[in-house]
Amino acid sequence: MKSFAFVFPGQGSQSVGMLDGWGDHPAVAETLREASDALGEDIVLLIREGPKEALALTTNTQPVMLAAGVAAWRVWRAEGGAAPVALAGHSLGEYSALVAAGVLTLSQAAPLVRLRAAAMQEAVPVGTGAMAAILGMDAAKVIAGCAEAVATFGSGSAEVVEAVNFNDPIQTVIAGTKAAVDKACEVLKAGGAKRALLLPVSAPFHSSLMKPAADKLREALAAVVLAAPAIPVVNNVDVAVHSDADAIRDALVRQAFGAVRWVECVQALKARGVTHIVECGPGKVLAGLTKRIDPELVGAAVFDTASLAEAWELLA
Repeated sequence: MKSFAFVFPGQGSQSVGMLDGWGDHPAVAETLREASDALGEDIVLLIREGPKEALALTTNTQPVMLAAGVAAWRVWRAEGGAAPVALAGHSLGEYSALVAAGVLTLSQAAPLVRLRAAAMQEAVPVGTGAMAAILGMDAAKVIAGCAEAVATFGSGSAEVVEAVNFNDPIQTVIAGTKAAVDKACEVLKAGGAKRALLLPVSAPFHSSLMKPAADKLREALAAVVLAAPAIPVVNNVDVAVHSDADAIRDALVRQAFGAVRWVECVQALKARGVTHIVECGPGKVLAGLTKRIDPELVGAAVFDTASLAEAWELLA
């Protein structure tokens, strides 16, 4: 097969019925049973029927997206799919990648991501934080615009806005306090950004405001036994591959309040000789980003039986 990597999507790619395209594949059914047992609740009905609002709650979305990514991975392997050269995951998707690599079991990961979600939600009161997608502007200019916005509040101000998701060369997500994010959007649009779109999220994920959540995650991770990865995983926070358990734990903790360096992650996968990057899980968001990050790379997605067959043919 061609040299390929698998990448796993994060929060935002969920949808009601997102696993219906797998039919009654036993690997999917087993994955959902395992995740439900670990969480102490049946997530099957939530995925299949919603409602959309319940699926979108961070404490539901994160474990459900973890399970959906792992399900797609297990179908690929169950059908005889080869192991990829490397793995990566966008934000929450890094946990799916670590399960695929054998670092965590799904039973370990599901409660961890639910705790992560709850801790992130609790770190900043609802309504006081915000995130926005800045489109059509170089990342360096976005970083500078955020600094300019913060400066307008004066020294000693508690207002914060930072670049937190580097999704493609001209798409960067910012996060922080509501007032600072609003000000940054104003500054960045005046500075030439094509669009500045507030995102429908409940917390300023990956910003420094998430440090209280990271502290809770650190405590939880300390009690989890991690195995050495069977497949290299490029992490978000350092764009590095770690095999030491303590280094993996530390990267996951820092990821909670550190930027998702997705452009660099994709570039790092290419540097490993990868020519094809396959999104493993619901949606095609990462496949689209791949093409915008590097047109030489081929992006694909595996999210149902039809797309599985297409990916198989593409990689053969």
